[in-house]
Formats: sequence, C-alpha cells, structure tokens
Amino acid sequence: MSRYTGPKSRVSRRLGINIFGTKGETVALDKRPYPPGEHGRSRRRTTASEYLVQLQEKQKARFTYGLTERQFRNLYAEASRRSGVTGENMLSYLELRLDNVVYRAGWAATRPQARQFVGHGHVSVNDRRVTIPSYRVTADDVVSVRDKARAMTILQWNVDVLDRVPPIWLDVVEEGWAANVVSVPTRDQIDVPIREQLIVELYSK
Repeated sequence: MSRYTGPKSRVSRRLGINIFGTKGETVALDKRPYPPGEHGRSRRRTTASEYLVQLQEKQKARFTYGLTERQFRNLYAEASRRSGVTGENMLSYLELRLDNVVYRAGWAATRPQARQFVGHGHVSVNDRRVTIPSYRVTADDVVSVRDKARAMTILQWNVDVLDRVPPIWLDVVEEGWAANVVSVPTRDQIDVPIREQLIVELYSK
C-alpha cells in the first residue's frame, strides 16, 4: 500500500500544525508560518471557504495517522455504519491502529517510525507477530515488543528518553515493553487537534 513520502514540512505548513512530529517541521512552522509555494504569503490573508476548512481537517487526520485516501474513506464508511457518533467512531478506529498504539506506548518517536517497526515484524499482539500497521487492536489485547527487538538501540533510546505518558486507555507494563489495551478510547481521551465533525460534513455532501 502506498503512503506519503514527500516533504513533511510542506504538508505541515499547508495545514498549519506539526503533522508528523519531527523537529524539522517545528522549525519550518516557526520560520515560515504560511502555506508553501510562490503565493503562500498572500494566500494566508484570504478567507478560507467552508469546503477548504473541511478538506484541511480531513487531510490533518489522514496525514497524522498515515492513511491513503482510499483507506480513510473506507474507514469513514465503516464508522458511519456503526451505531453512535460517526466522527467519534472514526477517531477511535484511528487510535486503535497497531502503529498508533506503538507510538502511544512510547516505543516510536513518530507514527511513521512506529509503522516501520510494525512492518519489520518487531511487534506482537497477544504473543502473535503482526506486520500490518493498520491492524486494529481491541479491548483486552496485549501489544508487546518482541524479545529480539528489545535490544535495538533505537527502541531502547525511545523507551528511556521519550518518556511519553500513555493515554488512559493504554496500560504500559513489563518495564515498558508491553501495553494492555484497557478499553476503546473515547473522544475525551484522544488528544489530536482534529475537528471530526467537519470531516463528517465533508463526506456527507
């Protein structure tokens, strides 16, 4: 499955937030807090249309969690079929992706790095090796770093230095190398700066 491999700072500048969580994006947003391109400065002064605002919220969610357009549309369709609030269902599905759980547990500095760890087979779910970043965990699942991978310098550095506080729905145990999915995350437990209702309005047109 394809994924975005272009300049990260351009995406962050266009959407106005640090999407991928890298230092370079933070520097770019500080130095040039306007959209990229020849007319970036002038575009900043114009009033954004309703459609543009909705589209940008969708792009924020899509790039933040590393989904293609087709993946995101399919996930939204699944969320809309489920009972409850569609936008909140969608965010819960995104949070329960295996690569996001690896990121939330503090084993990866960014979600793209977490995606790589999963793809390389460094993560298990309920003692079973899983290499699909989009794999959706459920309540009571146990996600862990495989024994051989625990000796990797980058993983040890992430666990020791990042010191990321896991969300309340994720309980990190075994000296930081395993995480229990306590429950399905609710909207107030998801801290991403995304206005999911605008995404619902966009797809409802």
